[in-house]
Amino acid sequence: MDHALALLLGYISGSIPFGLLLAKAAGKGDIRSIGSGNIGATNVLRTGSKWLAAATLLLDFAKGLVPVLIASAVFDRGTVLPEAAWGPVPLAAIGAVLGHCFPVWLGFKGGKGVATNAGVSFGLAWPIGVAYAVVWIAALALFRISSVAGMSAVCAAAVAAAVLGYEHFVPVLAAIAVLIIWLHRANIGRLMRGEEPKVGSKT
Repeated sequence: MDHALALLLGYISGSIPFGLLLAKAAGKGDIRSIGSGNIGATNVLRTGSKWLAAATLLLDFAKGLVPVLIASAVFDRGTVLPEAAWGPVPLAAIGAVLGHCFPVWLGFKGGKGVATNAGVSFGLAWPIGVAYAVVWIAALALFRISSVAGMSAVCAAAVAAAVLGYEHFVPVLAAIAVLIIWLHRANIGRLMRGEEPKVGSKT
């Protein structure tokens, strides 16, 4: 029961479409009709509002962080490996990302989970979160391409978990990384063709 509740908690939190709600509240219309059609911060930035994009980024981060922290406080009873690999805390983590990517309220068409997975990473263990943030920021500064930064960061989280002594979180972070990279398959195609837009682009 703890496992199911943790997964549901994560999913409900992750499924809140903050980007869509904030854009509509600010009079920017439905962001699914512009740019990539995504509900995340990168597409919200295409409305021309940096503060709106920043707010979306922070809230998408929070909806990954909060359910993991709650699951850790409520359900974590010191489970040891290998059970901990798919215990309530990792399930809350993957639930949050699944909720963001496939929200029931939007016909299961959501975002790509990068900011939400950043919150998840910090919730699982702050060193993993720091590694995620450093790689994300560095890749974004270097390439100015959101998809490259996001895919680099999600892979870095799984590697950091393995290297920093959080091996029990590697399976869930690896699964999330595979999901997020799969959701970026169109971006990968554009990258290969040299057509992927940079941050701030209107397309």
